[in-house]
Amino acid sequence: MSAKKALNGDILYLIFDTANMHRWNDHLTIVDLTELDKQAHKAAISWVLGKYEETETGIRLDWTRIIEHSLFSLIQRSAMTDLKPQVFHRIISEKSEEVNKYVVSSFDENVPDIDPKFRSRLKDYLSSDKTSKEDDIIRAAHYLATRWEFKTVYDANRSMYGIENTKREIEEQIMQHKDLIGVEKQMDDENTFDFIDLIGQLRFQQRWARTPRIPRTTVLGHSLMVANMMFLHDLDREADSRQIYNNFYTALFHDLPEVLTKDVITPIKANVGGLAHLLESYERELVQSRIMPLVPVSWHKEIEFMVYEPFTDADGGEFGRRAGKDIKLCDIMAAYIEARASRYYGTSSKPLQNGEKELRKKLESTGGSIGAKELLERLDVILK
Repeated sequence: MSAKKALNGDILYLIFDTANMHRWNDHLTIVDLTELDKQAHKAAISWVLGKYEETETGIRLDWTRIIEHSLFSLIQRSAMTDLKPQVFHRIISEKSEEVNKYVVSSFDENVPDIDPKFRSRLKDYLSSDKTSKEDDIIRAAHYLATRWEFKTVYDANRSMYGIENTKREIEEQIMQHKDLIGVEKQMDDENTFDFIDLIGQLRFQQRWARTPRIPRTTVLGHSLMVANMMFLHDLDREADSRQIYNNFYTALFHDLPEVLTKDVITPIKANVGGLAHLLESYERELVQSRIMPLVPVSWHKEIEFMVYEPFTDADGGEFGRRAGKDIKLCDIMAAYIEARASRYYGTSSKPLQNGEKELRKKLESTGGSIGAKELLERLDVILK
């Protein structure tokens, strides 16, 4: 009997299903705000805050903890549905032991065959005091992502009872983390805010934009799916901490240039001669002119490493190893889940059906390194 893995079909579907959790659904919203997107934005903001702490103070952060604890937070949130933040935090503070048991029980029910070491760390996280610098960064990123969301709904809800109280509460929560350099930068430095805002704009860009689909996942939510899949895969193969960092954040930011160009679907890239090369060149020009001025110069090379040719393997060099080909397989798997799940929910089309078939064919023929066969077989059961 094979060992239980961190990366399996059940946890992939649990993560994906947070795209069905709608945020601010008791307010008038101009765009659908989902939990998957919120967690993706939060992960990106955590990177920004962590980079500022490291570059400005010299502190060395445990990035694996930041990545894993962010995933644990997503798992906790998925079990607690879409409670209002005030209710969620009060329940957590006043009924923590009962809530933790419920979260673990829910996780066990939905992901019964997880790596026991991963499950043990999840339990430890839920019962911990979460006072580490890494957890402070995650909490601050959570409130900054919430603040970004609030800005999108505020104007349309100015007349709603309690809206000013909500605004004040969010600002107060952020001010509690003013000791983090990145939080202060985000509040006072226009460039830092603009970079976080630019990442957030990927929450407006729908995947598979030309075909009806349920749920309508976004570019940023998709990117977190790829990143978490890669992280779980790295846990299974016991990758070192630097490779875990490289793989996760390359996966998270691999579509960042699309905020400047929008997505060009694969068939067009493949069938219009020279278009892929032209787009890549144009994307690099835009990254240099529009994104790089928003971040410290010392980050530029690392951002280039993550967003230029993210699906190529890197072995050594300035930033260490990266499994770009496996990131690409995770990218394909995430796209497959998007197409397959929509058909499961009863919404499909010829382009979506063709896409699902082509993606599955690629995974079956080339996805051995991430265990695609086992993942597909389990997803067949979940989405039958």
